[in-house]
Amino acid sequence: MAGLARLAGFFAAFFFLTSFGASAAETFDTQSLTIVTRDGRSHAFTVELAVTPRQREQGLMHRREMAPDHGMLFAFGETRQVFMWMKNTYIPLDMLFIAKDGKITAIKENAEPHSESIIDSKGPIDFVLELNGGTVKRLGIRTGNRIQNELVESMRKAKQP
Repeated sequence: MAGLARLAGFFAAFFFLTSFGASAAETFDTQSLTIVTRDGRSHAFTVELAVTPRQREQGLMHRREMAPDHGMLFAFGETRQVFMWMKNTYIPLDMLFIAKDGKITAIKENAEPHSESIIDSKGPIDFVLELNGGTVKRLGIRTGNRIQNELVESMRKAKQP
C-alpha cells in the first residue's frame, strides 16, 4: 500500500512538473510594431506574438523583466470583449486594447503585478498590446492612436469581405 501511495505521489509530481514546464516552455515569434500618435509621432517596439491559446494563456507570466522597447501582442482571431489579469506576472504592465483596424480603444495603465482582479477591454476588440508599466504615460499614448504591425494588417485584410 505504501508503494502504491509513493507511486501515486510520483505521478502527481510528474504531472505537475510537466504541466508547468509545458506552459513555461511556450515560444513566441516576434515582429516590429509602431504606435502612431495623433500628432504624427511614432514609437517603435519589438513584440512577441501570442496567437495560440497556450501562448495567450502564458503571456508574460513568470517574467522578471522586459526591455523598454519590447512588448507582447495578443491576437484573439475574432472581435470580442476580453478579460485579462496579472496572475503570476511580476512586472507592472500597460495594456492597450485594440480594434481590428489598429485603433487603440481602451488603456489600462500600470496593471498591478500578481493581481487577480479582472481587467476589462470595455468593449469588443481584436488585440491586446502589453508594454512595460509607465510606457503609455512616458510616450503620451492615448486612445485613438493607431498601431501598425504586420499581423494586425494581415488579420484586418483577412476579415474584409
